[in-house]
Amino acid sequence: MTVKGMEKDLPLTEAIFYILLALRHPNHGYGIIQEVESMTSGRLVLGAGTLYGAIQNLEKKKWIQVYDAEAGSRGKKQYLITDSGREVFEAERLRLSELLKNAELIKEK
Repeated sequence: MTVKGMEKDLPLTEAIFYILLALRHPNHGYGIIQEVESMTSGRLVLGAGTLYGAIQNLEKKKWIQVYDAEAGSRGKKQYLITDSGREVFEAERLRLSELLKNAELIKEK
């Protein structure tokens, strides 16, 4: 998939961007919430409903996958970003980098 083919998926919401970033290593829901809050110095706090809705959406798009799940009815699942998820994340990172670069040009004038 090329950046051109991802245009319909971009821009990512801030929550999706940070969820994908938090899943560069296996992580469970509460771990994602904690990591995102830490990365943003408390500015972005994901609610459980927002997180699990996003996780379902990301699994449907095949941007994340279940990495491991505990047995039992309340088995905790760990998720991990997929290659497709990495590609769309990188496309968004490049898009944001361009925005910042162009903003710096304005700042210099």
